[in-house]
Amino acid sequence: MAQKITKPATPVKTTAAAKPAYKAPEAKPVSFIFDKGNYRLLIISIAVVAFGFILMSGTTDIYSNTKIVIAPLVVLGGFALGFFAIFKKPSVKAD
Repeated sequence: MAQKITKPATPVKTTAAAKPAYKAPEAKPVSFIFDKGNYRLLIISIAVVAFGFILMSGTTDIYSNTKIVIAPLVVLGGFALGFFAIFKKPSVKAD
């Protein structure tokens, strides 16, 4: 069970050029997904939803028109405003 001695393989010659040295990427200004208007609308929507839940709270007069109709509509309006704030495209500024 002797091991067979082999010659080292000869290097393979290629015609492709060598890889260029690492090139640092150009500095680009950071652009966020949302702009100031999106965040403002999102904060307003959170406040509207909170106000709707405040309208719904309380133990007296459970069957009032405010708690059954108006408060849920305010909460749904707040959620709709939140979705609008997320899907609104930020304004493009010309530099």
